[in-house]
Amino acid sequence: MAVYERLVACCDSKYRDFQSKLVPNIPKETILGVKTPDMRKIAKEVKGTKEAEVFLAELPHKYYEENLVHFFLIAMIRDFDECVKAVETFLPYVDCWPICDQSNPKVFSKNHEKLLPLIQKWICSEHVYTVRFGIRMLMNEFLGEDFRLEYLEWVAAVKREEYYIKMMVAWFFATALAKRYDESVVFIEEWRLEPWTHRKAIQKAVESFRVSDEHKEYLRTLR
Repeated sequence: MAVYERLVACCDSKYRDFQSKLVPNIPKETILGVKTPDMRKIAKEVKGTKEAEVFLAELPHKYYEENLVHFFLIAMIRDFDECVKAVETFLPYVDCWPICDQSNPKVFSKNHEKLLPLIQKWICSEHVYTVRFGIRMLMNEFLGEDFRLEYLEWVAAVKREEYYIKMMVAWFFATALAKRYDESVVFIEEWRLEPWTHRKAIQKAVESFRVSDEHKEYLRTLR
């Protein structure tokens, strides 16, 4: 059974209506209405099969859910170089934030040294969702033990007008305020971000359960 047929078997018209409101920038007719757990299940079922191999080579896909299954399959590739090749082949076809945000290749966490220059390249891309993906990988992988102050500089230097990039920059700094408060709060104090992004980062940090009440109180004074 092809991936498309598996997806059709899980369609829900009400969920399709709900999902289309979350991704208004893509045509509703390209959304089938399949829930994420079902898509992840399909990806696991076809992983490593000839069906998966053929499916990954069939770009572009027609449906939103096909793109998500595609990225879920990529995230399960265990060889770093193979995974990166698949990611870079697919990124130009990513056309909305859920596809960009729901895939987290497991092999990345074990290859930080090789991943970092790729993130730098992605952040400098002209393609909106490649930039967003690069910033998200930096957020996911490098705000922990492998953190360096320069990573905050990289993201603060992203001055783009696209909404989904600005939101990602804000999300990155809100997360940095939760994980690396002392280093990242300086960027807020000095208004190093664009005004809209600055305020959105504070809003997200104030809404986060990972930021202390004391820090939230101070951040409110920097709006």
